[in-house]
Amino acid sequence: MPVKRAWQAALPRLALLLAAVALAGAAQAQGYITRKLNAPVPGGVAVVALGEQAQAPEVRYLDKRVLVLREDGKRWVALVGIPLSVTPGRQQVQIRDAAGARAAGFTVHGKTYVAQHITLKNQRQVSPEPQDLQRIERELAEQNRAYRTYRAGVTPSNVLLDKPVQGRLSSPFGLRRFFNGEERNPHSGLDFAVPLGTPVKAPAAGRVVLVGDYFFNGKTVFVDHGQGFISMFCHLSAISVAVGDEVARGGVIGKVGATGRATGPHLHWNISLNDVRVDPAIFIGAFKP
Repeated sequence: MPVKRAWQAALPRLALLLAAVALAGAAQAQGYITRKLNAPVPGGVAVVALGEQAQAPEVRYLDKRVLVLREDGKRWVALVGIPLSVTPGRQQVQIRDAAGARAAGFTVHGKTYVAQHITLKNQRQVSPEPQDLQRIERELAEQNRAYRTYRAGVTPSNVLLDKPVQGRLSSPFGLRRFFNGEERNPHSGLDFAVPLGTPVKAPAAGRVVLVGDYFFNGKTVFVDHGQGFISMFCHLSAISVAVGDEVARGGVIGKVGATGRATGPHLHWNISLNDVRVDPAIFIGAFKP
């Protein structure tokens, strides 16, 4: 084969090789947290690079303070919780550091969430009575205050989380839920199908900021891991902690139950970042785009 023809025949293979090298280089440029947690979809997490300055920048998204930490001991990154209601497209965070104020953008990609139909015997848990609504409103305000907890300067012990229980994942995050045929809010957490009484363990170290027994959630515990990174565990049968307790990673906070609006024993686990409920599956390596 003439040299020119041989060279032309090799060009497609060379192009593929160069593309592979470029992709490998891009992956190496990303840090460990970015590779593991960046899932910029509605209900997901965007990891935004902030630079390698000496002090941590302050970052806000939708006027809420955002979790900032060092990645691989080098650059700062922001872990941004993206609401389920966000339309796919460009979004921005606002950054303030020693150099002044600036913005950084990221792209939110689309994701389709499926529907779930649930039949409840207790009709009050589908259409609460007037006296129930007052209780629900009061409890919702209390829980929203807990979700807005932000301890500045407290770096979470880990952001790649342990599973709070070992068991089958049942209802995923983001399900469009229908109770007795009536549509309600999308599923804001991740459910584990595990037996009654299974110990529930903290997926990261933190401080207990709320304990309660609620109309919908039943027995519930909120743990603040730092900088607005919050775990919520509900439908518990028993609670082992009190408000103000410091819990270690792996420490038992309660036991699985079926209290509140539940059809059987399971653990419902919420994760909140910057007061946004996001998919816990991202943090345990179980996320499906």
